[in-house]
Amino acid sequence: MEKKQANAIIAQNKKAWHEYFIEERYEAGIELFGTEVKSIRAGNVNLKDAFCTIDKGELYVYQMHISPYEHGNIFNRDPLRPKKLLMHKKEILKLFGLVAQKGYTLIPLQLYFKGSHVKVQVGLCRGKKLYDKRDAAAERQANRDIDRRMKERKYDD
Repeated sequence: MEKKQANAIIAQNKKAWHEYFIEERYEAGIELFGTEVKSIRAGNVNLKDAFCTIDKGELYVYQMHISPYEHGNIFNRDPLRPKKLLMHKKEILKLFGLVAQKGYTLIPLQLYFKGSHVKVQVGLCRGKKLYDKRDAAAERQANRDIDRRMKERKYDD
């Protein structure tokens, strides 16, 4: 019998939603050491400036900061070391083609546990221009105003 367990989100890259249009999302495993996993379980991870690249047919994430585990002594690794992401070769080649030709970029969107494994959600992203960010902010504000007025009208009747 299969256990259904909710994904426990550890960290999200909220900056990515502001800076990029997310076209597609992919799930990838991540190659970690034991003290890094313990530090992630404690919630000591930051995805803010992280990005992914494809090098020699393998996918890596850079600038993902995993703080050293406080009880890890000599087994702690460099907090900003490049970490290998685990995906099928066919998916990596597809992403490589899109990134090279259409100018997309790969950004880690969130880090979460799926069962006992740490997974990374990688987004295929296209950068926003300043006017796109302004349009998104104006749309959010308009939706807030509409919701506020609908709520007021509901209580007036």
